[in-house]
Amino acid sequence: MKEIKLTDSEKDLMEILWEKEKVFMKDILESYPDPKPATTTIATLLKRMQNKDFVGYTLYGNSREYYPKVAKGEYFKEEMSSMIDRFFNNSVTQFASFFTSNAKLSQEQLKELREIIDKQIDEK
Repeated sequence: MKEIKLTDSEKDLMEILWEKEKVFMKDILESYPDPKPATTTIATLLKRMQNKDFVGYTLYGNSREYYPKVAKGEYFKEEMSSMIDRFFNNSVTQFASFFTSNAKLSQEQLKELREIIDKQIDEK
């Protein structure tokens, strides 16, 4: 995936696309809480996201059915990698140390994390 970031507004729209998988403009608008953005605003966001290669569409007469071209997990993985690179000198260990120290995790949550890590170690 390209190193192109989405704005907060684009991420909000992508959440709708990821949830619905295929959606027409009217369905996108219905998914927003009130006050709903203008149709022109959504159209502008969709165009920008198409240019970034995050969104595609299928044309049915005059209507476009939009769909995500990037999976949510793939985008999240890239975002996390970028954040770890920028803030923790590309050190997952520094990130894990910061996260476990500052996230106010309960003992149960820390045990769950340990189980996840142990499982990953056992699988390799």
